[in-house]
Amino acid sequence: MSKPIERIVKTNSISLNIVEQGQGPLVLLCHGFPESWYSWRHQIEALAEAGFHVVAPDMRGYGKSDAPEAIDQYTIFHLIGDLVGLLDGLEAPKAVIIGHDWGAGIAWQAARLRPDRFRAIVSLSVPLWRRSPARPTSLMPQTADAQFYQLYFQEPGVAEAEFEKDPRLTLRAMLYGGSGEGVAAIRAVAANSGRAPGVGMVPRAGGWLPSSAPPLPSWLSEADLDVYAEEFARSGFRGPLNYYRNVDRNWELMAAFDGTKVTVPALYIAGDHDMVVAFPGAAEQIANLKQVVPLLRDIQMLPGCGHWTQQERPAEVSVAIIEFLRGLPN
Repeated sequence: MSKPIERIVKTNSISLNIVEQGQGPLVLLCHGFPESWYSWRHQIEALAEAGFHVVAPDMRGYGKSDAPEAIDQYTIFHLIGDLVGLLDGLEAPKAVIIGHDWGAGIAWQAARLRPDRFRAIVSLSVPLWRRSPARPTSLMPQTADAQFYQLYFQEPGVAEAEFEKDPRLTLRAMLYGGSGEGVAAIRAVAANSGRAPGVGMVPRAGGWLPSSAPPLPSWLSEADLDVYAEEFARSGFRGPLNYYRNVDRNWELMAAFDGTKVTVPALYIAGDHDMVVAFPGAAEQIANLKQVVPLLRDIQMLPGCGHWTQQERPAEVSVAIIEFLRGLPN
């Protein structure tokens, strides 16, 4: 069995850092925010051992990959173009694309727009959202005291200043807060206070992060946290946050494709404690997913699992992915 290797691939006028292992049909693993290729550490070896060529890039703006400064260099077309270019660089005509969080959103659109290159999709956490009737930021919740976290991310430099002050605390807080354990703790506090927790809301007074470090979730080690913290201490948060600063621009760019279905085989996996599943309208999107993804094979909800699906439930996720991959036509 070959060991994972890390190398740089030129694609779409930028350089992407990738980790790859194994031989066989190509499987592309796309991470989300705030992660890196490392969030797939459990699946890389499992899929390679199952007979697949696994490639996990640091997405544009992350890790050792290039991070253009300009906000408009992070549109959905740039991100899909990076992946198509990556396939070209690997001399691979097609791949199965698997994504989590932002990587899932990109994977859905890649499979939707380029079924000639992406022959199947597995989405973790994020369902395929139908196009909203107005600019997404205009529909995001906000009150006099708090705003949705994606609104907090919109002003360049604000979230960067908070997150880059102590990257280790930032990553620890985000990875715990979105985990099944973190969400369970929040719900318990809310139940005791009699108030429903605001999903993804950031107080206007102060910032998003807690004043002290929360506990590590059971699935994350100090060594794992070191990897994430070192990556973000070096690369910063501007590139990753620029994804969110294009949600309205993406809404405009994708207008011509409204109603276009995902026509390749698909699998959707999420945790029942995932904050994304609790977003307004998410339950309806998941329930009606087969209307826009007619070849959807299954929807799997993992009890007690939070947002970090492939890290919180590595064995279950790997088994589900391998079973799906083996059921695809050659």
